[in-house]
Formats: sequence, C-alpha cells, structure tokens
Amino acid sequence: MSDLLDRPRNTAPALAAIETFIADAIAIRHDLHHHPELSRQEHRTAALVADRLREWGYEVTTGIGGNGVVGTLRRGNGQRALGIRADMDALPIAEASQLDFASSAPGVMHACGHDGHTAILLATARYLAENGDFSGTLHLIFQPAEEIGQGAKAMIDDGLFERFPVDAVYGLHNWPGLPAGRFGFVDGPAMASVDWFGISIKGKGGHGAAPQETVDPVLVAAHLVTALQSIVARNVAPLDSAVVTVGSIHGGDAANVIPDSVELKLTSRSFRPEVRERLQQRIQDLAHSIAESFGATAQVELRRGFPSVINHKAETDFAREVARDLLGEEGIIPDFVPRTASEDFSFMLQERPGAFLFVGTGEGEPLHSPRYRFNDDVIAPAAALWARLAESWLV
Repeated sequence: MSDLLDRPRNTAPALAAIETFIADAIAIRHDLHHHPELSRQEHRTAALVADRLREWGYEVTTGIGGNGVVGTLRRGNGQRALGIRADMDALPIAEASQLDFASSAPGVMHACGHDGHTAILLATARYLAENGDFSGTLHLIFQPAEEIGQGAKAMIDDGLFERFPVDAVYGLHNWPGLPAGRFGFVDGPAMASVDWFGISIKGKGGHGAAPQETVDPVLVAAHLVTALQSIVARNVAPLDSAVVTVGSIHGGDAANVIPDSVELKLTSRSFRPEVRERLQQRIQDLAHSIAESFGATAQVELRRGFPSVINHKAETDFAREVARDLLGEEGIIPDFVPRTASEDFSFMLQERPGAFLFVGTGEGEPLHSPRYRFNDDVIAPAAALWARLAESWLV
C-alpha cells in the first residue's frame, strides 16, 4: 500500500489552509464543550455536525444507530472509499476545569476529548470540501454513545458499512502525557477489551456482636477482592497483559450490623480473545467457590463489553507513513505501546480493515478527570493528518 504515497505532493498547504480557519474549529470545540451531551442524548451535537457538513457541501445522513451522522463527499471517478470516524458523547462527570467555557450541564462533561475529536474531523471536512485533492468517496462518521460502548455497534447494525461502503476505516484518540501534536501507532492490539461484572454475595445478616449466628457477606467480599487479583498473577501468562479492577463495593449501613448481602462491581481487560475468555471464567469460578466456602452464595452478572482494538498492519503502516510524510520523523512517537483502556471502535475494525491512532496532547490531567482539558493546539495537525491520509488513499 506504500505506492499510494508515491504521488506528487506538497503537504504544507493542508496545514496552512487549516490554520486559516482554525479559530472557527476551536470555537466549535468550545461550544461543544460548553454543551456536552451524554451517550444516546447527542441531539444538539449531531445537529451542529450535520449543519456544518451541509454548509460545506456534504451529503448528510442522520439518525444512524441513534444520533450517528455520516457526511459523504465524492470527487472524480475513483473507485476507492474511505471512512474516518470521530466520537461525540460526553461523560457523567461534574467538571472542575475552571475553563471559561466549562460545561453548562450539571454533572456532564467532555472529560475524554470527544469534543476535540469532533472538531478535528469537522476541520478535516472543511479543508477537504474547499481544497481536497482526491478521486473517490469519503465518508466522515460521527459516532454517538462511545462512552457506554454501544454506538459503533448500533451504527453497524443500522447498516453503516452497507449504506456507506468503505475500503478502510480510521479513528483516533487524544492522549494526555504524550508530546502535543505527535502521533502514536500500534501494530495489532492497540487497546484492551472490556467486560463488566456485577457480583451479589448473599449471606445471613445479624448483630455485629454475634457473628457466629450469621454468614458474613462482608468477609466473603473481602476474600473475593483479594482472590480476584490472583487471576492476573496466576492464571494469565507472564507475557500477556490483563487487568481486573473492583471499582465498587457496597453492603450494610451500620458498624454494628452484619448485612444480608454485599454488591460488587468490577471490570476485566485484556488484549487477546483467549485471555478475555479466561478472565471471564475465573472471575465467575472464584465468586462461586469463595462464597460457598463461607456458607454464602454468589450471583454473577456478566455484561460483555467490546473486544480489543486490533489494528490492521497494512493500514497502520500507511497511516504511519502519512504522518511521517506530513510531519517528519519528529512527528512520530517512538516505541508507542498499547493502552489498557477500551474503545468500541474495535467493532468497526472487525468489519473493515483500518487503524486507530493516538495524538498526544501534552502534559495535563488524565482522561476522565473532572479537571481534564483538551489541548486545542492539536486540532490543526490532527486535521491535517486526516486530510493528507484521505488525499493519499483516494487516488
């Protein structure tokens, strides 16, 4: 696929052209940040995206998989088609960034940079509409409900790739702590799968002064939380990676009362399907066996999340070369490693070849922090990368 880059080119104008209207792209980002919308509620955001795309001459289709939007631009007689995706939803987090344009919605915040991803793709859309040098079909995919892991699959189930066929699909995510405006690439597994578990431990409550008359679910839960950490240490090969995290544990209301039950919530993450299945089985086995050993019972609810993001080699190599061509070697983050966070873009990569990229946003608070701040300085280089990739692919 490297031959697609073997064409006359001058990459500087793309970045320069985007810089001429970058203030508008930043204003869009600030507007979206000020008006965040939770998963499945992205009505205003989707309408803004659709209006801008229509303004720039795109064919616009709305309501895909909920609030999904696709903007289509065709040029020349090229037979190739490319998809580029951005996510649009926010998180149920109360913002503490102190920004002038901080969230106006109580308890809702763009704490993962999806407002930035949307602004990047809209800047790309404007450049390609006004200056794009390509021959083929471009589909810009604006996806809802990524934060709950349901938007990508909903769009696919609604016929995304049948209605808007593509030869490849790309996406990106910003990442704090990495050099701003530089890009990371991973061959193969790039982000982890995720599954959710709810475990209810049923015992027999009673007076805290007479524990012998009870079956203490708090004690069972304590042993289970400790035992769950043995899965990664003793059931996963040392050269594999996995994470088991208990994020919530609730039971009882008083210090001197042993409750009837305790509820736990946890997640598991891994990169390989066989490791994922192993985690699922061992979590259930331990919950049941440990509860039984204390005379209690455990009910386990498994909610399968989404698979790991697995990049396709040819498409990843192509994007890496585009970044190198655009920004030079200094634009590439060397030795970039996979992330154990999760992304439902994985479903799209199961349907079509493609790759998921990362762009550094510099030092700052991590993703999902109430003090997180997206770095507007990365909008132009990221949009220029998408523009150059589209022009290189659609030849």
